[in-house]
Amino acid sequence: MTDVNALIDGAKTLGIDLTKEKENKFILYKELLKEWNQKINITSITDNVEIDIKHFIDSITPFTTNLFNGKAKVIDIGTGGGFPGIPLKIVNEDLDVVLLDSLNKRITFLNEVISTLKLEDIIAIHGRAEEFGRDKDYREKYDIAISRAVASLNTLSEYTLPFVKVGGHFIAMKGSEIEEELIEAKKGIGMLGGKVVDVKTLILPESNIAHSLIIIEKVKETPTKYPRGGGKPKKKPL
Repeated sequence: MTDVNALIDGAKTLGIDLTKEKENKFILYKELLKEWNQKINITSITDNVEIDIKHFIDSITPFTTNLFNGKAKVIDIGTGGGFPGIPLKIVNEDLDVVLLDSLNKRITFLNEVISTLKLEDIIAIHGRAEEFGRDKDYREKYDIAISRAVASLNTLSEYTLPFVKVGGHFIAMKGSEIEEELIEAKKGIGMLGGKVVDVKTLILPESNIAHSLIIIEKVKETPTKYPRGGGKPKKKPL
């Protein structure tokens, strides 16, 4: 039988008490993740407890920033298996969430999760960040853009900051070694209208894994030439 006991204990450490209904949603989510992972590659993490720690607990650590506690429009860039967007939505039902991913098979999976868990005000969209970031329906429309994608911070900032409205925030979820990335990305973040306002490093509950949350405030509009197309954010970071 699938359980989320490590998640329940870890959430308490973060100051989050999960209701029985929310626990059951995480159990369903985990079952779907394991089932679909047999068909398409969603995650290399398949151990019961490791899913709790490395996916679920990690995904809810942004609640420690106090930016996710009320109503907010959130876009999760490069969401993959729905992380962190779906766990954030399960914990705070008031969030209005968009999950963006470039692989259509994953979108099919995410739509099944949304349907099975009966989640409202959350959609999964197939597309590339550099294209949607130039679309007036998505550009500078979100209170928060968040990403656990593996791109370097200077690349990730160009993909994500165009989505954030002035006064909103981009949160990059990273490992513990971030000093070099922060130095390399500082100029580009400024060019894109952002400013690093905080870096929170924490040990994931129920583990000895150190992760960081880089919090970037959008202080001015992103110039219209960004994000650049043709893979330039990755090939030639700002």
